[in-house]
Amino acid sequence: MNWRLALALVLALASTGALNWGYFAQHEADASLPPLSLRHPLRSLFSLLANRLWLAGFLVMVGGWAFYVVALRFGPLSLVQAVSAGGIGLLALLVRRVAHVQLAWHEWLGVGLATGGLALLAVSLAGGSKSGGSGHWTTVALWVVVAAAVACLAAGFGRSALAPGAGLGVAAGLLFAAGDIATKAAVGGGTRPAFLPVLLSCQLLGFVFLQLGFQRGSVIATAGVATLFTNALPIAAGVFVFGDLVPGGALGVLRIAAFVVVTAGAGLLASPEGSKPEPATGS
Repeated sequence: MNWRLALALVLALASTGALNWGYFAQHEADASLPPLSLRHPLRSLFSLLANRLWLAGFLVMVGGWAFYVVALRFGPLSLVQAVSAGGIGLLALLVRRVAHVQLAWHEWLGVGLATGGLALLAVSLAGGSKSGGSGHWTTVALWVVVAAAVACLAAGFGRSALAPGAGLGVAAGLLFAAGDIATKAAVGGGTRPAFLPVLLSCQLLGFVFLQLGFQRGSVIATAGVATLFTNALPIAAGVFVFGDLVPGGALGVLRIAAFVVVTAGAGLLASPEGSKPEPATGS
């Protein structure tokens, strides 16, 4: 493993740890706050900032996002994102050990799959990895526009068809994923800094949807679903938009299997089956 990939792996692990602790802390804080509402954005924002636990979670998440951005400078998007996908296992363990919420069988299975997928990924790094390009700007822009449109549908019509909080979690995950893809495009050099407003807008809207979801569903049904989409979509974008390459032979098969296993683990943990959602609040 070359030093750039090793550094990207360490940064990605630090990022996912920080982000998922931040999710957990913010969900715990949001549950004790007055209903958040888009009709009163400033009042809702001040309510969040006045809560020390929420603020701590937010600051840790900012640090995690910074680690993620730096990791993209040293490793391909698909690799960094696959490591991030395993963070859902940490989130589930925080729910069980700290919040003392009993996890369903499929959630424990998801923890095992996510952990096993990360182990396979670490083994596959022995063959190295070749990073692709920065993608054509029109392809990146089209991906972001489609993701934003689907996010709006999930946050609107999708909310009634999914578990409480899950529709908003889907919307947040889609927007975070679009922001991650825009981030990779922005750090590609040249005129790509033009994607900075796009990534900031996606992150901001994703943040809003996630906070609203935290008051309407469990942390697994909101942050879990969001994490699934945040990680699964950029893995695909890394290959199909940016041209990330995997090693050939057995290590290549192992790398692909690792992506599949990590994503499957995240999917099981994000499933609303067997979870006990919190009552919806606000509007």
